[in-house]
Amino acid sequence: MSQPQPPTQEQLDAYIRTRLALAGVDLALLPEQPDPETGVPTRDQVLRSLRSFVAATPAAISGWAPPVSAAPAAAYTQQAAPPLLYPSITEAWTGKADQR
Repeated sequence: MSQPQPPTQEQLDAYIRTRLALAGVDLALLPEQPDPETGVPTRDQVLRSLRSFVAATPAAISGWAPPVSAAPAAAYTQQAAPPLLYPSITEAWTGKADQR
């Protein structure tokens, strides 16, 4: 089996722009030229920084899971089953309320 090829710069840029757009962030609002008065990063600086983050960090953190012993650890339990905002409505939708 061959190793997957790392994404190209264009693929990383497309991924970053898509993720930012889904989060409601518009890179077009950033300046194209540096502004020493405000220190706001340029579009190229932001893309370069995010490109290096995406290329290096997610692989390192994607495999992390809270430690689990014989019984699930509290951190894992909270992650796997977060508390519900309106449990009675969810129980009614799933039919669990009828089982009482």
